[in-house]
Amino acid sequence: MSDAVKTYGWEAKPRDPSELLDGNKNVKEPEPQAVASIELPDSILAKSVMNYAQTELSTPTFNHSMRVFYYGKAIHSQQFPEWQFTDETYLLACLLHDLGTTDKNISGTMMSFEYYGGILALNLLSKELHAPIEQAESVAEAVFRHQDIGKTGTITTIGQLLQLATIFDNMGGHKDLIHEDTIKDVTKRWPRNNWSSCFAATIRKENGLKPWAHTTTLGEEDFPNGVQGNKLMQPYE
Repeated sequence: MSDAVKTYGWEAKPRDPSELLDGNKNVKEPEPQAVASIELPDSILAKSVMNYAQTELSTPTFNHSMRVFYYGKAIHSQQFPEWQFTDETYLLACLLHDLGTTDKNISGTMMSFEYYGGILALNLLSKELHAPIEQAESVAEAVFRHQDIGKTGTITTIGQLLQLATIFDNMGGHKDLIHEDTIKDVTKRWPRNNWSSCFAATIRKENGLKPWAHTTTLGEEDFPNGVQGNKLMQPYE
């Protein structure tokens, strides 16, 4: 396996989470993990993308992106510690995965938000910030596929972790992977600010503008209703 595959999280993982978990609810019972125990990458590249995301994203979307980072790192360290990637690469994917949902971007293209956002992320990282192309493409691939949920085939390591963490934050999926105290600490640092209603409205906006959007594959009503009815996160809204 090449260094780039391991470094930037390209290794193939099953797309079906139940296959990852061998049909169980988790690999091990989760333990509390504080935000302070997870080191946030502080490279020049990470700081540049952090500043870009804070400028481009709304506060609820930026906070969601940060929660996805911390939830993903909790899943990684406790459930799948053998998965290989740099934390910087995962952070970049988290910060950029919803770039396509901004008012400017969702209305500025005919493309589904994940694909347009992935192109924007690729151009930002490779052309403007001069990240290694293997890293930039890994992030773009994860952004393209973070809503590519299914039971067949494979997905990259970064892509699968991004899926697990976004589904956890958006719908309360895979609730047995993360301890309740971790949720409390993460949402205290990065508040939800009624994220469930906010993201449900974004889904409905894109589906209204683009009835061909990839998001419709998750259920034109089932998906936004599932987001808005996220019972796991309701106490933290």
